[in-house]
Amino acid sequence: MNIRDSLVYGSRFILAGVLLFSSATFADQGTRLLATGGASTLEGAGGGGIVPWATLSSYAGKGQFGATVNLSEVAVDDFRLSVQGASVSWNNRIELSYAEQTFDLSTIGGELSQSILGAKVRLAGDLIYGDLPQVSVGAQHKKNNDYALPSAVGSQDDSSVDWYVSAAKAWLDGPFHRTWVANLTLRSSKANQLGLLGFGGDKENSRDWLAEASVAAFLNRYWAVGIEYRQKPDNLNFAEEQDWKDLFVAYFPNKHVSVVGAYTDLGSIAGLDDQTGWYLSVQAAF
Repeated sequence: MNIRDSLVYGSRFILAGVLLFSSATFADQGTRLLATGGASTLEGAGGGGIVPWATLSSYAGKGQFGATVNLSEVAVDDFRLSVQGASVSWNNRIELSYAEQTFDLSTIGGELSQSILGAKVRLAGDLIYGDLPQVSVGAQHKKNNDYALPSAVGSQDDSSVDWYVSAAKAWLDGPFHRTWVANLTLRSSKANQLGLLGFGGDKENSRDWLAEASVAAFLNRYWAVGIEYRQKPDNLNFAEEQDWKDLFVAYFPNKHVSVVGAYTDLGSIAGLDDQTGWYLSVQAAF
């Protein structure tokens, strides 16, 4: 194992320890309702699994600071994606996030990785109270750590910024007397496979506006089920990039820990079709 691998596995061990420690140690925190802190996306922002939401990470309310750490894994037929991330939020107004992604090319060999620095600001509205949905804008600066393969398959750049606007609303007594949450995100991006295969391509090198959506229903206070959909660009000639979908179950035992498991359908990746499998994410909030 080389030094980089040792650091990666070491960071996962430390984060896992923090996740377990936090659930038993920290006093109740934050003024927002249980589950309104959501989970952590694969890109580090607060939200679902593959879609950032207008909600902010942690449970920090007015005048409060909050923080999260998270671990996520996606395993499909020919690939595996590992993510370690963290975020801080203030006043239920501003969120800053960071994520490190490692993409294991199990079938073709090798790996790709990138770093993502994100920011999100709540502009208006509230998830629960009032008539207006909560509306937030965000940005994610993405930088490849390994650019040889993306360049070889037609990528035009090793870094770029995704811009997005999200709107989310919860209904505490929705259909079937359940709490429901819906989120719609519009993203401006030229990222290939989240950016792991670079940005722009030999087929298309301009930004696209892409739609992303999530809907979830709470079975009770602690458990929710839902679906997500994420539209993807198609910039590279060598392989078609398809939209992503998942069906998830989320568990919120308290305000310190959330666990999300999902069945994922990532379509075709790098010319290998029918990439389906599982997703698991664990987050600790402080």
